[in-house]
Amino acid sequence: MGVLERKDLRGANLKGASLEGANLIEANLEGANLERANLIEANLEGANLIGANLKEASLQGANLKDTYVIAANLKGANLERANLQRAKLEGSNLKGANLERANLIEANLEGANLERANLQGANLVGANLQMTNLFGADFQEAKLKGVKLKGTKLEGAKLEGIKLEGTDLIEFDLHGVFLKRAHLEGVNLQNANLEKANLEGAKLKGVYLEGAKLEGIKLKRADLEWAHLNKAHLKGANLEGARLKGAHLEGANLYGVNLKRANLYGASLTETILVKANLEGADLTEAYLNSADLEGANLEGANLLGTKLEGVNLERAQNLSLDQLSKVETLYNAKIDSELLIPLKEKYPALFKV
Repeated sequence: MGVLERKDLRGANLKGASLEGANLIEANLEGANLERANLIEANLEGANLIGANLKEASLQGANLKDTYVIAANLKGANLERANLQRAKLEGSNLKGANLERANLIEANLEGANLERANLQGANLVGANLQMTNLFGADFQEAKLKGVKLKGTKLEGAKLEGIKLEGTDLIEFDLHGVFLKRAHLEGVNLQNANLEKANLEGAKLKGVYLEGAKLEGIKLKRADLEWAHLNKAHLKGANLEGARLKGAHLEGANLYGVNLKRANLYGASLTETILVKANLEGADLTEAYLNSADLEGANLEGANLLGTKLEGVNLERAQNLSLDQLSKVETLYNAKIDSELLIPLKEKYPALFKV
């Protein structure tokens, strides 16, 4: 078809039309019927597609930059590699649409339906996804840095390898969400609900998780270096092999947490609850555990070199040896079972002095 640039095609019936590579720059297609139309590599930059029917349309590689696609029907449409930068898609139906590797930078998708849409590898940096339906949507390896998600639920969405660096997710509900290998560096998740979420292998360096609900969360081999977890609730969480170097865990609840072989070098665990926690093989070198509660914790093979244990509770601690405790920085006012306390005071009295 020839050049249709700026052409008035309002309400036109173009069902099944062949418009591959067509020039439709700033064309007015408001309310047009483009169901199953072929718009592969078509140029629709700045076009008006408000209320248009694009159900099952082929738009692979199409240019939809700065288009108005408000309240349009794009159910099952193929938008693979399409350019939708700054497109206005408020209230549109994209259920089951293919947006794999699409460019959605700063696109407005507020109130849109993206149920079961394929957004693998899509670029949504700075996009507006507020009040959007994302149930079953596939965001694996997608970029969502700085995306707006207020009022949006991610439950049921596939978020493996997602890139959300620097995003504000304060008080966000991520209960049971699958975020394995996700990039969440510097994300603000204060008071968020991440109970039973899967963040195994996730990048969480410097993340803010103060007051967050993390009971039963899976953080195996996750990178939480310098993360802020003050007063976080991690009861029953799995942090096996996690990197927590320099992390802030002051006053956090880690009751029964699995920290086997975790790296807690220099971490701050002051007044932290570690009752019955598994710290087998954990590296607690130069960590701060002042006034922490480790009653019944398993410390087999844990590295306590230079660890600060002032006022700590180590009563009924499991697999804890005299040799381990001899290497700590201080045990001033510490509560220790008599079978260890007596020989420690005899051999290393300096550990109990201010």
